[in-house]
Amino acid sequence: MERYFGPCRSVLYIPGSKPRALEKATSLPADAIIFDLEDAVSPDEKGSARETLSTALKTSDFGARRRIVRINGFDTIWGAEDLKMLTSTPHDAVLLPKVEQLQTVERAFGALGEAAKIWAMMETPRGILNAAGLAQAPGMEGFVMGTNDLAKELGSRGRAAMLTSLQHCLLAARAEGLICVDGVYNAFKDEEGLHAECEEGRDMGFDGKTLIHPAQLAIANQVFGPSEAELELAQRQIEAFEQAQAGGQGVAVVDGKIVENLHVETAQRLLRQAEVIAQMEA
Repeated sequence: MERYFGPCRSVLYIPGSKPRALEKATSLPADAIIFDLEDAVSPDEKGSARETLSTALKTSDFGARRRIVRINGFDTIWGAEDLKMLTSTPHDAVLLPKVEQLQTVERAFGALGEAAKIWAMMETPRGILNAAGLAQAPGMEGFVMGTNDLAKELGSRGRAAMLTSLQHCLLAARAEGLICVDGVYNAFKDEEGLHAECEEGRDMGFDGKTLIHPAQLAIANQVFGPSEAELELAQRQIEAFEQAQAGGQGVAVVDGKIVENLHVETAQRLLRQAEVIAQMEA
């Protein structure tokens, strides 16, 4: 199943408790912002952060950036109030932490209504194992890989140990046409390492990467966005296939490689993504 939501190359976490950070987010070149009320906010700031974020979302213009709010879990004293705030606060999606069961998604969907868009943090073994069912939950739009928590739960060291989990969630997301974004890269000053991990995530099939610092935005946008060479090839593939069809042929050849309908669909999606990115950047 395929659905198109627009680019999610860069998905930046912003603390919901920091007015200056919220103001800065209105001008950052991020495709999406995760306004965090969970991990980034200390327990004694939970209530004030909720009010601060609600005011920012009501009064600030975040442009074409997707506004995603990560609430606290329903097993805490703050989760229900976070969700209640969102019933009267503009946003594009709610991000639920440590999702493991369908009932968690159904609770959020029931509170926010049929237009609700739900994203799920996939960061526990049980959540990963239940990914296929969660992908079919009402209102579900996207998965976010929580690789830090997942590594802790698995007791693993290194990204290679999480490849099965990452691929499992990607399969579940793609089966239902969901967005799926890769986990964070903690060493935000390590540009070479970030670039390599972005390339790996892109090649696996992720739509983009979650980020912890604005300095990481440019690399994620570049790696997960279409290059000029890719766009030029996509255009030639479409043109060659159209010419082949006009001549009664079912396939074309470009640069010595067969081009079939499935390649044309990929090329068209790439051009569409580039057009949306250009509009956002304008």
